Amino acid sequence: MISVATTAAPHTAAERVALGKAARERAPRSSHAAFEPAPDRADPVALLERQAATRVPELVPIRYGRMLVSPFAFYRGAAKLMASDLQTTPSSGLRVQACGDAHLSNFGAFASPDRRLVFDANDFDETLPGPWEWDLKRLAVSMLLASRENGYRADRADQVVLGAVAAYREAMREFAGRDTLSVWYARLEVETLIEQHRGQIKPSSARRTDRIIAKARTRDSMSAFEKWTEIVDGEPRIVDQSPLIVPIAKLAEGREREHLLGDLQHLLADYRDTLEPDRRVLIDQFHLVDVASKVVGVGSVGMRAWIALLLADDGREPLFLQIKEAQASVLEEHVGASEYANHGERVVVGQRIMQASSDILLGWLRASTLGQRPVDYYVRQLRDWKGTVPIDEMRWRELSTHGRMCGWTLARAHARSGDRVAIAAYLGGSDKLDRALLAFAHDYAEQNERDYHALEAAVAAGRVEARRGL
Repeated sequence: MISVATTAAPHTAAERVALGKAARERAPRSSHAAFEPAPDRADPVALLERQAATRVPELVPIRYGRMLVSPFAFYRGAAKLMASDLQTTPSSGLRVQACGDAHLSNFGAFASPDRRLVFDANDFDETLPGPWEWDLKRLAVSMLLASRENGYRADRADQVVLGAVAAYREAMREFAGRDTLSVWYARLEVETLIEQHRGQIKPSSARRTDRIIAKARTRDSMSAFEKWTEIVDGEPRIVDQSPLIVPIAKLAEGREREHLLGDLQHLLADYRDTLEPDRRVLIDQFHLVDVASKVVGVGSVGMRAWIALLLADDGREPLFLQIKEAQASVLEEHVGASEYANHGERVVVGQRIMQASSDILLGWLRASTLGQRPVDYYVRQLRDWKGTVPIDEMRWRELSTHGRMCGWTLARAHARSGDRVAIAAYLGGSDKLDRALLAFAHDYAEQNERDYHALEAAVAAGRVEARRGL
């Protein structure tokens, strides 16, 4: 159990409850209500520029362009800014394996190893042990920003936020009463959840949900193969879609493609060594065919990311892997360095702690490609039944339900590593913290708006470049 308590970790339920209630003395629940920017708060654009210094220079303008789509899009890319701000806010002193970037778009549906569609957090680039409040605050603010962007009435937007925070609090209190193994086995199965609530859903919404599930089941390596490859000289190749997808042959600047693939095959062998023995048996039945760089996400744009096309030995079954750079977490400067020398391993371990069901091919490596400096990467399947509903298409009730699912999931993730009994005692049975975080969300949404306009101004002044529409 992760703890930063100054005394020895408590063992009995009564001691753990007392620890949680004592934390209210240090940080009353009402103290979370306000956000006041520090007098010496860093220039938000300067922080983004500092972060960009370690990214691929030609991709940074794409990142800024994606962030400038809306205040919510900006927020998705501003985890570093919020981490800097959160260090000045109250903390109970109870730590968990934190996501570090728990906004609502970083939750969704995907396939579990037993081929069930599950709902869980799905982005762990910033994961690190830290305060549970930071993840919950980031989730709460994202709910408010998304509600505003969707044009909901103010009272309905508030209800979305309150519902997500209440779901976290109620779930944590439920998990406090469960056996430890029960907490680790807990998960949200999408189809089971839908069947349980089908009678409460409008027929049109139910049909829409069924279509989303059916589509998710088609989002796999075969669908990516059909979308992103072509046959060249009888062999499949990843199609050039520069600057978003750039095949390795184009990046190689005249080097022999087969020689490059041989080098990359050796790197994948290093990744193979991080897998469990049974997974090595699986990956050994595939061979590397092609590699391309790929621009991903909003906050991740500029990080080195690759897609690798592998084929099974029969030459007919494709497997796409995503190989994504892992840098130091945005939390590290404020909560301490990771215990892992490889940030890819940090991401993988954090993901396995927080998720109920993780990708069977999740692993990591350190590599130098095309003459670059050594880079830490984590590896996973590119598509494995990934299912999402575009946030801007969600009706109020749908976003409310999504928010409650995110809140439950985040509590489950935190309960696996932190002292769930102490955190539940701190949260309490009333909506006191819910109301406090709603107030915080309003304050921080205004700060996010100011930072968004600061980036707009920096682009207008020529300080930074933004490429829109990519």
